[in-house]
Amino acid sequence: MRPRVDWMNQTDDRVLELLDESDLILTPAVIAKNLDYTRNWISRRVGKLEKAGLIESEGSGYYRISDRGRAYLTGNLTAEDFN
Repeated sequence: MRPRVDWMNQTDDRVLELLDESDLILTPAVIAKNLDYTRNWISRRVGKLEKAGLIESEGSGYYRISDRGRAYLTGNLTAEDFN
């Protein structure tokens, strides 16, 4: 079971799931198009996910899921891991 993290929302889970399932390096615009959100909203969420170490920048606005992000999705992190 995934930990409940106060600042995270459903969008964050969907972004992580898309990056994990696709195993691709994507831009916020491509993520937004695939998840039917605005690019601005996804860009804000990507910033938070990167700050938490759940995704990694590949330079020039491209992102991939990190090992920590995969650990979150599989429930191998606790809420305390985000403090």
